[in-house]
Amino acid sequence: MGDTKYPVLVVCGPTACGKTGWSLKLAEQFPIEIISADSRQVYRQMDIGTAKATAAEQAIAPHHMINLIDPDQEFSVAQFVDRARPLIQEIKARGNIPCVVGGTGLYIRALLGGLADTPTADQALRDQLHQRELDEGEGTLHAELTRIDSVAAERIHPNNVVRLVRALEVFHVSGRTLTELQREHRFADQPYRVLKLSPTQDRAELYRRIDQRAQQMLDDGLVAEVRGLIKRYSVDLKALETLGYREVVRHLDLPDSHDQMLAEIRTSTRQYAKRQLTWFRKEPEIIWVDSSTESGRVLRSIEDFISQ
Repeated sequence: MGDTKYPVLVVCGPTACGKTGWSLKLAEQFPIEIISADSRQVYRQMDIGTAKATAAEQAIAPHHMINLIDPDQEFSVAQFVDRARPLIQEIKARGNIPCVVGGTGLYIRALLGGLADTPTADQALRDQLHQRELDEGEGTLHAELTRIDSVAAERIHPNNVVRLVRALEVFHVSGRTLTELQREHRFADQPYRVLKLSPTQDRAELYRRIDQRAQQMLDDGLVAEVRGLIKRYSVDLKALETLGYREVVRHLDLPDSHDQMLAEIRTSTRQYAKRQLTWFRKEPEIIWVDSSTESGRVLRSIEDFISQ
């Protein structure tokens, strides 16, 4: 290889766009090992709602960065990077190619380019901010972040209190916005040579796939998975506040709960996919490919990339 940097493949994009299928097809052609870049697949016992690779799929290629911690444990992007980077070296030592697969854009960006130097946690401040959201009502923290750092506020959903608190914490501790710190850093530490690919469909097809996946999750037992988590932990488990799980919790044991769950999961997932697309479309190095017509071009691109 002419470049001293080790090649890393990335298959990214919005939920339900076909990332898993693509990566498994690549595993039939290349000696890849898959590194999941999904902020929820790190949790054990959360399989159906996170669309985790099945045992059969995991048998096709080694999968890493899934089932790392219990649902009541915290996991940060920094922890993801700390665990995933050594994995890349281990995969390299085995003579295989790391293939990062997922839709958590920040995880992918941080893994490949490093993290901005932001202040350490201030638990007292975090508790105070969480309390403000409770006392003053939903949307309070998002409104404050919009005034302070509109770019970050645009990226963070109003219901994602954890990320809102972190962005506000950075500002109150350092006097500088998260966006400023990230722009200065620009994720300049780039230890790998990267080829990023994303399956693409038109909006109607993506929504069809999302709707189908939502139905499949309920058919596969998502409600039972949620009941098990509530029984083992509690209904206040933070992981249950995430996409798919929160909709089930909201309508658990209510009349016509299945139909309401399904409709809300579909709507929420479509909204999430829109936000993911906004994120990934700002990544200029991604090659968007129609897998139904351009698979040959993809394979040639990967062959050329690996052989450099």
